[in-house]
Amino acid sequence: MTILYCAKYNCIKDTTQFEPGASNFKRRNMDRLKEKIMSRKSVRTFDARPLLEQHLNDIKEYIKDIPNPFDIPVEFVLLDAKEYGLSSPVLSGEQLYVAGKVEKKPYADVAFGYSFEKLIMHAWDLGIGTVMIGGTMKRDLFEAAAGVKSGDMMPCVSPLGYPAGKRSVKEIMMRKGVGADSRISSYKLFFKDEWGKALTPDDDMAEILEMVRWAPSAVNKQPWRIILKDGIYHFYEKKDKGYASDATGDLQKTDLGIALAHFVMGVEDKGKRAEVTVSDPGFNIPNDAEYIASVKIC
Repeated sequence: MTILYCAKYNCIKDTTQFEPGASNFKRRNMDRLKEKIMSRKSVRTFDARPLLEQHLNDIKEYIKDIPNPFDIPVEFVLLDAKEYGLSSPVLSGEQLYVAGKVEKKPYADVAFGYSFEKLIMHAWDLGIGTVMIGGTMKRDLFEAAAGVKSGDMMPCVSPLGYPAGKRSVKEIMMRKGVGADSRISSYKLFFKDEWGKALTPDDDMAEILEMVRWAPSAVNKQPWRIILKDGIYHFYEKKDKGYASDATGDLQKTDLGIALAHFVMGVEDKGKRAEVTVSDPGFNIPNDAEYIASVKIC
């Protein structure tokens, strides 16, 4: 088994806002992360303001290097909508996009999702709204603007902007259509020892798994499944047809990268380390499922 990644908790230096005691600090930090994940919503209606200079500079610095457990570089490019003539029929008021591109190779789509979600959550910290878009756009225009080369892929892009005070009717209808404010029950997502046997986690892990459950995904399909066995969490993709192409890779593997990012962030905020490996345990799984990665909490 090869350890691909070992994430370690990084403590916030200024703890004056927390009551004394390490356990209380971790509790408050976890509450803050959970609140951020639960409050973050996809945004399709923007107020047409350009990003403040400090926010734009912050994003430019952040996207220089967003690591992922698979050590696959993901390059992010900021694109001015007016300069490049970019738009999407599901958006309104957007002025700026971020596109991500990655070399086509095994696990590129998973790595892409992991790094992109880290960016999405960072942007939300700044009050910047986003939504991952993989299909409802003129892909050739975006790929040309982003400089996508042969051998690379651009799974998705996202607008970057400040949410409008009120969602458009179009956005309200889209959210209703995909059930954006609902999620699959945890007993159908997280298993103990074998596929389909519902997991009953302790309180700490229940919070982390709830963060995974509320991760965003293409058309809210939530394709992640996790089997816990002998202290290791094994991640699987529950496949749906129509989500993979040469241009985008497998968008549901991108979703698995997002879910993995939520899991690792939750582990880190518990003051623990997450070792991410690729070592298929060989469980009996459905034909439409595929092993992705495993995580050991240290």
